[in-house]
Formats: sequence, structure tokens, C-alpha cells
Amino acid sequence: MKARHTLAVIFTCAALGALSSQHARADTAPEETITVEGLTHPTDILIDTWGVPHIFADNEHDAFFVQGFNAARDRMFQIDLWRRRGLGQLAEVFGPAYVEQDKATRLFLYRGDMSTEWKRYGPDAKPVATRFAAGVNAYIDWLAAHPDRLPYEFRKVGYWPAKWSADDVVRIRSHGLTRNLTSEVARAKVACKSSLAADSVRFGLQPPWQPQMPEGLDPCLPDDVLKVFTLATQSVHVTRDSLNSADASTTVIAAADNPEEVTEGSNNWVIAPGKSATGRAIMANDPHRAYAAPSLRYIQQISAPTLDIIGGGEPSAPGVSIGHNGTIAFGLTIFNIDQEDLYVYELNPANPHAYRYRGRWEPMRIVHETIAVRGGPPVKADLAFTRHGPVIYTESAKHRAFAVRTAWLAPGMSPYFDSMRYMRAKNFTQFKRDLSTWGAPTVNQVYADTHGDIGWVPSGLSPRRPNWDGLMPVPGDGRYEWAGFWPRDDMPSAFDPRDGYFTTSNEMNLPADYPYKERKLGFEWTNGSRHQRIDEVLKASPKVSIEDSERLQNDDVSIPARRLVALLAPLAPPASDDADTRAALSMLKGWDAHMRADSPQAALEEVWLSHHLGRAFKQAVLPKEATDSFGSPDTAVMLDTLEHPETRFGDNAQAKRDAVLLASLHDAYGEMVRLQGADASAWQWGKLQTNLNAHPFADLVDSDMRAKLNVGPIGKGGSAYTPNQSTYRANDFRQTNGPSFRVIVDVGNWDNSRAVNLPGESGDPDSPHYRDLAQMWLNGEYFPLLYTRASVEKATEKRIHLVPGARTQ
Repeated sequence: MKARHTLAVIFTCAALGALSSQHARADTAPEETITVEGLTHPTDILIDTWGVPHIFADNEHDAFFVQGFNAARDRMFQIDLWRRRGLGQLAEVFGPAYVEQDKATRLFLYRGDMSTEWKRYGPDAKPVATRFAAGVNAYIDWLAAHPDRLPYEFRKVGYWPAKWSADDVVRIRSHGLTRNLTSEVARAKVACKSSLAADSVRFGLQPPWQPQMPEGLDPCLPDDVLKVFTLATQSVHVTRDSLNSADASTTVIAAADNPEEVTEGSNNWVIAPGKSATGRAIMANDPHRAYAAPSLRYIQQISAPTLDIIGGGEPSAPGVSIGHNGTIAFGLTIFNIDQEDLYVYELNPANPHAYRYRGRWEPMRIVHETIAVRGGPPVKADLAFTRHGPVIYTESAKHRAFAVRTAWLAPGMSPYFDSMRYMRAKNFTQFKRDLSTWGAPTVNQVYADTHGDIGWVPSGLSPRRPNWDGLMPVPGDGRYEWAGFWPRDDMPSAFDPRDGYFTTSNEMNLPADYPYKERKLGFEWTNGSRHQRIDEVLKASPKVSIEDSERLQNDDVSIPARRLVALLAPLAPPASDDADTRAALSMLKGWDAHMRADSPQAALEEVWLSHHLGRAFKQAVLPKEATDSFGSPDTAVMLDTLEHPETRFGDNAQAKRDAVLLASLHDAYGEMVRLQGADASAWQWGKLQTNLNAHPFADLVDSDMRAKLNVGPIGKGGSAYTPNQSTYRANDFRQTNGPSFRVIVDVGNWDNSRAVNLPGESGDPDSPHYRDLAQMWLNGEYFPLLYTRASVEKATEKRIHLVPGARTQ
């Protein structure tokens, strides 16, 4: 911790030095003037030392237009790819191998009335989206006159970015963080092979709950029932084989998109002035999303006389979702509301497009679409929908069909877009009111303002299920229907909590007196270890500073590792000549549970936890048929049981528990010897766990270009259970997601706020800002998130003047 503090001080001095040197050359920063049709007044984009764009406009009309223009300037390939993925238009540019992904994605487009959709977001939503899309299109027009500036990816494959419409911004739904469809299917498969009781080892429910088998459900589902859903919601992966394939039946599944392994979450906290070392409120947030190049998030400032916001958001949408507006600061993590259900239908043997519903055969709605295909004829696609949602699988032999009902296909549910409301709020009452319409994803919103108030507002549409809990698939025959959504007033919230702070990390945080049996918001929450660690640090701190928040976002203490070390403490080395187990016990006993990249103990503990202990635990407490029905057990359930072996181990529980610990630890030590050699002192966690920010074209290009497009691999510490979170693939320890964007807001002293965005701000591999923040992020460092015009001017690296004109040039 002392070293980290020293690093923070050094960096702060370095950042101030950078500002000083920038001041000396701010007036001579390179300038570019672009004439843009559609702009009403001259507007400036100031790019600072760290690649952050600051847009200064005379009115909001121009501000959001230029936000779209600038997003295209810096992230053209990324936002075009996201748009094509979301609308199901990949095959048009990548060929037949993407037809199936396009079909899948089109099932999950918003297909309702667009006037109803726009009304849900408020009166200024469509004008803002229209201006944003117009700005994107203006940049595409500019590219037509400057083809040498067309990004590399378009030139590599040979296509042109598509024009946008305002509807494109909100119709796309499949990129949001959704739940709990995959878990419903996993639970059904365990029940099919064993029992619902066995599933409590796979996933511990909170608050305590016993799921029931829905009447009339056969839980034995097709193994690939979620194939279409996975295709619809996965990222885009382009390879040489897929680009050259002429087979329209091919499906491209990205290696990192296994839903069993990807668990995206976040941390956030707000500190009240009375507990803050600054005497002002503090807001900290670090969303844990997929690691990628370019970065998922884009930090930017949009400034006009009536609005001045700064922070992170998705580059394909207007506004920001995490940041501040000069009066309030706001940040979010996932709040685990269950918004999805899988419906199972009996089909009419004489008509596979009709299903039984309340005693009669009801026809599916069939939507006929045409998918343009590069290098081939268009493909006709018939998309089927029941009254509940898109049909993702038909099991002809059993006359069954499966469809998904999701809250996020309802009007007003475009992921993150409703931040357009709350980013304008000026007090907690307004903030809470503006979040009353927020739909997706479901989030813990935290709040802090210049008045000294802090708060928590969980938000998102929660279906009312009158006669079931949402934990299993259900028959689609009319017996299991939603009864609308729970009103916002039925959700918990907090304002100026007594402890002087509030923190969330996707844990089960419903208040003890919340009527969860009636409302059943959800029972599947993220492991509470990150929250426990953050809470214990904040609780123990009389005053919390900005630097404390930096250290806490980078904290690498693992609560599960600490608990495992405590379990090993009383164990005696085996009497037999078992040198590996003796060495392993010697390494881990007394270890501080810090998951440092250079730690031999962290490497051994994670190999033990992820490869050996879980398997041995399942074999000890479950029948054979259950152990084969799912992968890793719930870590919290496993640790609770190991600490209280009498709950599941039967007779001689402690001896059986100890045998599981020792045998699995022995095997883990042997694996580490195979992985990193016999000298245990040379083992390093960061040599196993690596961070790779992969570009969608990484497997399309040669090794030299791949090294330019990708950022990494680089060794990194942390784990899934540390505040500095790192979820990794069990087969090769490559990180899949974590805190790629971090921000700490000094509320009221805005220029003292800090941020970092992995791997950089730009989407252009030739830009110095494509990867320049990667080492800073890895070191736990930050750059100043400058807000006032004077401070931004001093740190300006480049000026872009946009002026109105008859045509973009």
C-alpha cells in the first residue's frame, strides 16, 4: 500500500508537469479546420494530452451533432461494426459466414412502434439522437472527400461505412448486459440430469430460496437451445476462414463469448463530505466490461451553455452514462434484476408455426427479411415470434419450440440511452425522478452532488411474475404470464446514509426488510467478495481521499483466498512422503491473500481454486450424475460448505473436508510445476493470467499487423474476487473482462478528478492514443479528467475547428 501511495504521488507530480509543459505549447498546438454541412455555429474539439476530446459548442443542437462527428472521427470502424452487428448487417460486408449471426441478431431488434419508443425517453431524445446520427453521417461525407483518411479496417476488407439514422441508435438491443436466460437453461439441465437441489451447488440463490419445477415443464432441453441467443448477443469475430467462407450455414462463435465464463460487473462508491478527506463528496466507478481494442468506453466532454457533461459512455450513443455535469456526479454497476424468461411451447403437429396457448392453436408471427450477402445472392430469412418473443429453437422431433421473453425488447429499453435524462439532473430528487423510466441494463446508480448529498438508486424494469420465481423455463401455454412491471417506488433506495458512504459491487444488496418473497426482483447475484473488501476498507477509514479511492480501485486482496488460507491454517502436513502437499501448505499458510502479478502464492491458489478444488468438492458432495451436469461450483457456496462441512459432507465431515482440501492442493501444486517449473519461488501469477485487448480483425491479419491491432498480452494481478477485478478463461487464464475504464470524481473540485481508459481513447491503430493508456492502467495510475475550459486549454494537444458550410469538406 505504501508503494502504491508513492506511485500515486509520483504520478500526480508527473501529471502536473505534463500540464505545465502543455501550457507552454498550448497556443501552438496543431490545428485543423473542417467545414461541415449541418452545423449552425463554429464548434471546437480540443484533444488533450491523454486523447480525451472536449467539445465546446454554442448550443446543444451543435454539441450533439459534433459528438457524433467526433465519435466517427475517432471510432469510425468500431461504431460502424457495432451498428452492423446490432442491425444484422454483417454478411453484407463479411460474406456468407455471417448470415446466421445476422438472422439471430434480427430476432432481437426492437420491432415495436417507434413513436412509442421515442416517447419513453422524453421530448428531447429523438432530436438529440437525430443530431448525433447527422454528425456521424457528416463525417462519412467528409471521408468521401478525403479517402486517404478512411480507417485501415475498411481498406483491409474493402467496404465503406454505412449512414446512420436516429432509429439505429435505439433499435439495437442485443449489446446490453442481460440476465438470467443462460442460468435458467443451466438450472434446467442440472434438474434434468439430477435434481434442483443439486443446482444449489452450481449457483447459490440470495436471499435464500428454493426454486420449484414449473408444472408441465420437461427440463431436458436441447444442448444447443441457446445457440441462436449466443450468436445474437456475442461480439464480432472475423477470421481469414470466415471471411473467405462461401457457406451460409457457418456460424462464427467468438472464443471468449462462453456465457458460463463471462461475468461482467462493476464497483462504485460515493463518499459524503463528512467522511471525505477533501471535505467534498467523492464518486468512484470502475465498470467491469470486456477487454478489447478499441476500448469499449469513450471518455469525452460535451459542453454547451445549457449542458456541460464529462465522463465515459459508449461511443455509438449520445451523452455519457458515467461522469458528472458540474453539479452532480453519477456512476453505475449492474443490479441483478431477472429480466428474461425462456418459454417452451407445444407445437401443432400439422403446423410447426402454431403453438398451444390457452387451449387453442395460436399462429406465430412470421417476419420475412432479406439479408444482403457479400459475394453472393441475398438470403431470405423467416423470423418467427410468439406472443412472448422471438423463437430461438424448434425441436421438430418433440414438436417443441422455445422463445425468449425479455424486458429489454419493450419500448424505451435501449441500453444506456436513458442516461439522456439523468445526466441533466441538478439534485437527488430530479435524479431519482429521471431514473424512474430507466429500463436496461438494470443498474445500481450512485449519486453525489455539490450540496454534499449522496445516494443510491437501483433502476431497471423488473417483471411481475405472479405465480413463479423466474428461475426455470416455463411452458408457454398461458399459465405463466407477466403482470406488467414493478413500479419504481417498489424498488429500494438510499439517501445520505448514516455511515457516510455507499458502495455496490453487484452483490445482493436488498435491504433486510425488503419483501423479496412478494416482489422477486432476482435471486442470482454476483459473489459478494469485492463488496466485502471495499466495504471493510471504507469502514476502517476515518477519512477517504481521492488517492485512497485510487488504491481501492486497484486493491488486489481476495476474500476467497483469505478464507482458503484460514482453512489450511490448522491442517498438519500429511504423514506420507508427499513433498508437493507439504510445499504447497508451506507456501499458502500465512499468505496475505494479495493477488499480485509477481506472487507465487497467487498463482498456486488460483490454479487450485479454478482447476482442482471445485472438481474435488463436487465429487465429494454431489451424486455422480450431478457432477457431470455443470462446470465449476459457486465459490461462495463451496467456501461456506468447507467452513461448515457438516452441512453437506455427511459422517466424518471434517475429515472428508480436509481430505478434499489436501488432495486438490496436491494436484494444483503438480500443475504449477508443469506450468512454470520446479522452482516455486519463481512462479508468478502474472505469467499465467494475461490481459489481451484483442481487435476484431486480429485473426484476419498477419502477425506484424496483429501486434499493431492488439494491445497485450501483458501479465496482470487480481482475480474475479478482488476489487481490481479480473475474470479469466479457465482453460488458459486469459482475462475476459475487468475494469477497463476507471473514474474518480472530486465533486466540486472537478479538475482534480481522475480517469483512465484501457487501452486508449482512439480507435485508430496509427494514433498515439490507441494504446498510450495501457501501461498507466496496468500500473494503477490515472490522468486528470479536466473539466474547466482554462485547464483544458492548457493541456490541449490538438485543436479541431468545425465551421458551418454548404458541404462537408
